Amino acid sequence: MTSIPDIVGLVGAATILFAYLLLQIGRTDSNGFLYTIMNLVGSAMILFSLVFDFNLPSLFIEVAWIAISLIAIVRLLRRRFQGRCNHKD
Repeated sequence: MTSIPDIVGLVGAATILFAYLLLQIGRTDSNGFLYTIMNLVGSAMILFSLVFDFNLPSLFIEVAWIAISLIAIVRLLRRRFQGRCNHKD
């Protein structure tokens, strides 16, 4: 029987792959929130599964994926905030 952590990890991997599919078929933008959030959530789900079945290379890539996603989210929020500030003038 498949464990809960395995199911969570598989859903996370599917989320990342689905984000990539959406990008490739032109349904999302790599600079948008949807793509970035899907990558962040998917990586966090895989990271959760690694707590129960540790694998160092997978831990490394998932932590890096999360860090990159967080950097992208901060940049997107800054850009959005600056756009709102510029419109108030």
